[in-house]
Amino acid sequence: MKKLKKGIYIEIILFLTALLVIKGVEGIKSITVAVSGVGNETDEENQDKDFIKWVDFNVTNEALRVAYEWDVSTYGEKVHINWIDLLAYTAAKMGGDWKKGATKEMDQFAKKLVEKEVTLEEAVKDMKYFSYYKEVYEAVLGGMVGTYKIQVSNEGESGGEKNTVSENSGTQQKKKWEEKYGLKAFLPIAKNFPYSDYDDFGSARSYGYKRPHLGHDMMGQIGTPIIAVESGYVEALGWNQYGGWRIGIRSFDKKRYYYYAHLRQNFPYCKSLKEGSVVTAGDVIGYMGHTGYSKTENVNNIETVHLHFGMEIIFDESQKDGDNEIWISCYELTKFLYQNRSETVKDQETKEWYRVNEMVDPVVEEYKKK
Repeated sequence: MKKLKKGIYIEIILFLTALLVIKGVEGIKSITVAVSGVGNETDEENQDKDFIKWVDFNVTNEALRVAYEWDVSTYGEKVHINWIDLLAYTAAKMGGDWKKGATKEMDQFAKKLVEKEVTLEEAVKDMKYFSYYKEVYEAVLGGMVGTYKIQVSNEGESGGEKNTVSENSGTQQKKKWEEKYGLKAFLPIAKNFPYSDYDDFGSARSYGYKRPHLGHDMMGQIGTPIIAVESGYVEALGWNQYGGWRIGIRSFDKKRYYYYAHLRQNFPYCKSLKEGSVVTAGDVIGYMGHTGYSKTENVNNIETVHLHFGMEIIFDESQKDGDNEIWISCYELTKFLYQNRSETVKDQETKEWYRVNEMVDPVVEEYKKK
């Protein structure tokens, strides 16, 4: 009965999506899995709770890069511009439209902040939707920028981060540890491994029942190392008839659930991983394959080798596996994360892949202490 109800909800969503397309809406960038509050007392109770139940995350790669560059370039200065605040202001100012001069507006406002012509508090005082966009963007991007320490070669490391402390590690590999501020999230595909993708969020799927595609497919080669985008802990590990061998990793603030599916047959993920394992952003967690679409474990029923990368946003725990699931489009986000790819090396004895440069993420250390 529950599956039937969920199928009906998704049919409603597909119908509404079709109407939006007909009316000229350019594309939906987030989808709630089902309509809540229909014939279920628990759903009705959740409907009355004060938390966000719908997200429209349509920020472009260009906008993400501009906001990020302002954040990094002003870090440690008298006026530090937080990229999430800058994005939230621009979204509220432009009505959520990121394709009509939004980046220009963002640049102009950032310059005013730096030159102290205005403060953020003054600018957003009468903005009705600033707090909404700030909460949404914090939920989506909150763990991606900050301080961290990482190993780099003595020859130097390219990137937009700001280095604040540097010390030699004394290792035989001639590496040093650098303390940085910047992007500490990674593309889910390891460095030097080819892949192809396109914006496929919301496209139709038919296995099991008709439903929209709630993720982003990245096509590549069998065995390509899959990378943890953000630090967190393994919440799900094993077989799912839709996703095949899959890994679900939750961010420490519990706002984001990263879903990596269709992993390799026979050798899907790192052998050391289990539910509850803590991973650091940039770690190898599994290997690309084409398992899934079967109730029988370890079956390759997916035609194209690819990673299904999904990101669920959670404002209330009832949304995690309930009727208010929120999945966002990750296409523009992965284009932004392309600038930070984790380099890997293979252990010929174990056939496992490992990251080349270790990283220390403060949120991991804090979580371990708890």
